[in-house]
Amino acid sequence: MDTVDQEHGGLRPRRRRAAVEDLWRKRDGSPSARAGRGLRWRARYVDDTGTERSQAFERKVDAQRWLDAVTASLIRGDHVTPRSARMTVGEWADTWLAGYSRRASTIRQAEVHIKVIKATFGRVPLSAVKPSDVKHWTKTLKVAGRSDSYVYALHSRLSQLFSDAVHDGIMPRNPCSRRTSPGTGKPRPYVATTAQVWALYYAVPDGIRPAILLGAHAGLRLAEAAALRPEDIDFMRGIVSPVIQWPAEPLKSDASRTPIPIPNELALELSAAVAAGEGLTIVTNELGRPAGPWAIERAMREARVEIEGLPAGFRFHDLRHYFASLLIASGLDVKTVQARVRHASAKTTLDTYGHLWPDRDESSRAAVAAVYAARSDSPAYPLRTGDAEGGQ
Repeated sequence: MDTVDQEHGGLRPRRRRAAVEDLWRKRDGSPSARAGRGLRWRARYVDDTGTERSQAFERKVDAQRWLDAVTASLIRGDHVTPRSARMTVGEWADTWLAGYSRRASTIRQAEVHIKVIKATFGRVPLSAVKPSDVKHWTKTLKVAGRSDSYVYALHSRLSQLFSDAVHDGIMPRNPCSRRTSPGTGKPRPYVATTAQVWALYYAVPDGIRPAILLGAHAGLRLAEAAALRPEDIDFMRGIVSPVIQWPAEPLKSDASRTPIPIPNELALELSAAVAAGEGLTIVTNELGRPAGPWAIERAMREARVEIEGLPAGFRFHDLRHYFASLLIASGLDVKTVQARVRHASAKTTLDTYGHLWPDRDESSRAAVAAVYAARSDSPAYPLRTGDAEGGQ
């Protein structure tokens, strides 16, 4: 029980203690009322919450071994209560999802991931999941035909669930790690040619054309382009500043709010689009009303079949890849490209577009060759040459 702290005038948790007791004998060594009945040895301890917990064993050595393990976990700070240890992955996933506060689309994605996770691990206690179980699960998903990128996303979600469970003290460690990760398996993005981009621009309806420009020449995401309003553009200075994404959701990240400089030619095209519509959004449908992401993607699907060499799976997001390749081909460095495509980190930019930067083999050869060329300016160079000639 709690005891009174006289100095501070309040309750304090009972002191942590642990012991192994003989249930068949009293302290004076005489038989107890339980002598010869049931398990003889009881290990008990007080956890961090002040709750006494115990477990009975047939042998003293087993009781002591269990108690040593429990007290060690208390000292390390990774102790899990028996009730928490019985919690299943499915129960924890439901609790976790109830407190998951993100955009509606992100929550829907998490719900889909958790449904797949619960199909395999739903009834399994959290503490019973081993790294080998995770590796077998990801392999099974791939055999079932799931794409590498989707399996990677599912593994990341499972790891997120376990990581938060560890943080809550429900389990001691996360069975997911780099060793269990299936790898992203991301193919290199298709980069359209400039001719293909302009062909796509002219193939879609007039109201959708600004979306093609915003994706290919400003790097906006689909939902950002659909929601872009006239007040989000400084036409005089040539700056696009996304504020929301379709229909009126917050942007993906803080980096997404980074202003994007655009050339005067693009500013004029976008200004003309405002005059053609009702002024609510830059991208419009045939009635001049705002065109949502689905309308833009539908227009692109219908138009891409007319463009030679454009893959059947070409999406609006691939216009961002074109934009990034345009910047890289112009000689911009990683940090500048990162800022323009509004990635949260340069690592993301390199992971996605690293292969697009020019081959630097010749540049590195030239850098080292310059050292040899400078050798002729060294005072030691003539002396060593003279020595070599004298030796002959």
